[in-house]
Amino acid sequence: MSIKRKKAQSNSSSKKRVSIKKKPQSSTSKNKGLAIVLLSGGIDSCVTTAIANAGHTIALLHVGYSQRTQPREYKSFRAIANYYKVPEARIFSTKIDYLSKIGGSSLTDQDIPVDKDSTKSQIPLSYVPFRNTHLLSIAVSWAEIIKAEEVYIGAVQQDSPDYPDCRAKYYDAFNRLVKVGTRPSTNIKVVTPLLEMNKTKIVKRGIELNAPLHLTWSCYEKNDIACGRCQSCTLRLKAFKDARVKDKIPYI
Repeated sequence: MSIKRKKAQSNSSSKKRVSIKKKPQSSTSKNKGLAIVLLSGGIDSCVTTAIANAGHTIALLHVGYSQRTQPREYKSFRAIANYYKVPEARIFSTKIDYLSKIGGSSLTDQDIPVDKDSTKSQIPLSYVPFRNTHLLSIAVSWAEIIKAEEVYIGAVQQDSPDYPDCRAKYYDAFNRLVKVGTRPSTNIKVVTPLLEMNKTKIVKRGIELNAPLHLTWSCYEKNDIACGRCQSCTLRLKAFKDARVKDKIPYI
């Protein structure tokens, strides 16, 4: 066989090769370093997980604080962790009960009814006093130990303007605290990718990233079937409707 014929056959063979589809990135095939994600099990934290997972090896933190829907949120946390195939070595789940003992929130105090009024004229009853500071402190402590450089949290300022710990200036201040309160050799930063987005944009972003929104839980009141009336359910339902996407969780 002549050299020309061999070359022609080689070219023909290469043209017939089937291209290999890119596999979804695992939780370890990233360009950047390790990042912790505070994952409650809700939409915001789920989409935040998807964003962090796109560029980092992720570790997941879940903190139960004796809130009404703690069992259901934990179930969502485990399901999302499994979806992203995060190994147990990078999963940290813990509970704190003192926020419920302090009280003052409809999420932790059974004597305070869950607010069904979606008005934003004042701080809602669902606000847990200084909660995010407690959660972030645990995350930063863990970050120092496992050498994570970023802590992701799904805080949203647009839909929660009256929550004091969901504002940009709060996170600016917290990052200054982290800088002066951790080892000089660390470089930990709290990242808030959803801060300026509304819920509809968050749902759309989640769909773009193939985030498992069907595994999330948002209801403030129920653990089995979402009430559809609390502030969180109302925002969720509106977001899916505006995004023209079916919400696959059950409602009353």
